[in-house]
Amino acid sequence: MMSLTNALEQDGFISGYMGFYLKMGEPHLSSAYAVMMCYWEGVVHVVLFLFMIHSMFKGKSYRSLGLLWTGSSIAHQIVLIPGVVIGKHGSNIHWAFWRNVPFFLLPFWVASGLFKRTRQVPILTADKISAEQRRGLLSRPIDLLLSLLLLAAMAFSIFRGFVVLDCPFDVCFTYTYQYEPYLKDPVGFPRVMMLVYLFYALPLLTVFLYGLTMPGCSWMLDWSLFFAGAVAQTQWCHMGASLHSRTPFTYRAPADKWWPVITLNVLFAAVPALLALRCHISPAYFMKSVPKGQANSEKKTN
Repeated sequence: MMSLTNALEQDGFISGYMGFYLKMGEPHLSSAYAVMMCYWEGVVHVVLFLFMIHSMFKGKSYRSLGLLWTGSSIAHQIVLIPGVVIGKHGSNIHWAFWRNVPFFLLPFWVASGLFKRTRQVPILTADKISAEQRRGLLSRPIDLLLSLLLLAAMAFSIFRGFVVLDCPFDVCFTYTYQYEPYLKDPVGFPRVMMLVYLFYALPLLTVFLYGLTMPGCSWMLDWSLFFAGAVAQTQWCHMGASLHSRTPFTYRAPADKWWPVITLNVLFAAVPALLALRCHISPAYFMKSVPKGQANSEKKTN
């Protein structure tokens, strides 16, 4: 709720709450990226917490919601901490900033516990699983489309990674200054985010592509949720900051290029969400095969 208070104050809806802390604690929280990050924490994370608490009281599993939260939280901190250190706020770091370190480590501990818990899967016969897993990629149009979208997301991750690494190609220069100048914002967050996509998201996108072509990859059910939460959080912050009034005008997305920029970024965020949705609506292709005639009911698959 402190995050939501900060976001509302930075956008002028309230005043008089965060001035001292911003000056003496975390000055970077006044940046556009941090404001969008605070909205996400104060709304999306709170909603996830409430649903998880409700599930706990009802005795239901909150594993899927927890994986979404851990993915989102880890992505939040893995961009925030290095971004502050290497960006323009790096020369003005106070002791309060290091409170983010335990908040960075906590989601890893939670995620390790959630991954070890029993996965809830629907009751499916071995015959149905076998029939689904015999189908090739060309006979599964949704998976074929998702595979193409994953390839496009991989290409976009590589391209923007090269952009922030100062690739000298004309296409990189044109994209930076005519479409996403925010990638060069000295706050450091967009640069770190694109490098995270290049070195962490790209390998995950590659193994997801493998999981859509090889049956029985049960890890897809968990990692697709984790990744969807991570990309949703980072893309929300990136898109919002590139349009926010607190970003200097020269680094904002040009008004005549808003729609291409927003469309590309929304599509990039949508691919992991669509993949997670597909995995959980029809998980038969990703489940481990069982002896013929038996049912596969709520078992643990590692």
